[in-house]
Amino acid sequence: MHQIEVRNVFKSFRDVQAVRGISLAIRPGEFVALLGPNGAGKTTTVEMMEGLRKPDRGEILIQGKTWQKHERELRKIIGLSLQETRFTEKLTVRETLRLFAAFFGLGSGRVSEVIELTGLGEKQKSMTGTLSGGQRQRLALAVALLNTPQILFLDEPTTGLDPHSRFDLWKILKALKDEGETTLILTTHYMEEAESLCDHIIIIDEGKILREGRLEELLDERSRNLEELFINLTGKALDDTNTRINR
Repeated sequence: MHQIEVRNVFKSFRDVQAVRGISLAIRPGEFVALLGPNGAGKTTTVEMMEGLRKPDRGEILIQGKTWQKHERELRKIIGLSLQETRFTEKLTVRETLRLFAAFFGLGSGRVSEVIELTGLGEKQKSMTGTLSGGQRQRLALAVALLNTPQILFLDEPTTGLDPHSRFDLWKILKALKDEGETTLILTTHYMEEAESLCDHIIIIDEGKILREGRLEELLDERSRNLEELFINLTGKALDDTNTRINR
């Protein structure tokens, strides 16, 4: 059984067709990158997989189940980190994690585990308002990992981080990948991030999938690396799309 199946899904916002007949399948334990210009429809696609938006047409199955009929069950097996996660600034890192852990009926033991996993031990008594950007992203990841999710959604988790903070987050995700028990769906603006972390690449533009597959399957004489492939398919460099508005 696939972890996730998206079958001919459409989604519009007023007169804008954000997603136009996307179909894809993701296997258990697979790390998948969704690449596309801002406005390509990738965030909308992920939000429908997360159960945050409802498709206009088509079907999304998570382990063979639908959000309409099995939302409570599915919430227990997924973790997600959005582009901008806000925390109460007057709580410490440990207090923040204890608060979220309570939603899942989890105790201090699991809080300690994710603090160690995400390298937040030295900051666990710090107020979240004092954290750097990289530390806040590690905290957001720690929250997403609290319930030991089978499926993890990360929406541009390293955007705006300095290279050192970005590599720290990659190290955590690579360790998670080595365990082989988590399926990751990642949206990113960084080609190196997709190449380094993900088994499967999906390139989306104008609400449609242009190409997908393992990186070595996608490259050829005309597209010798992921950046060249992206430019050849979309007609633009990914870095050039950052000023556009993401749907």
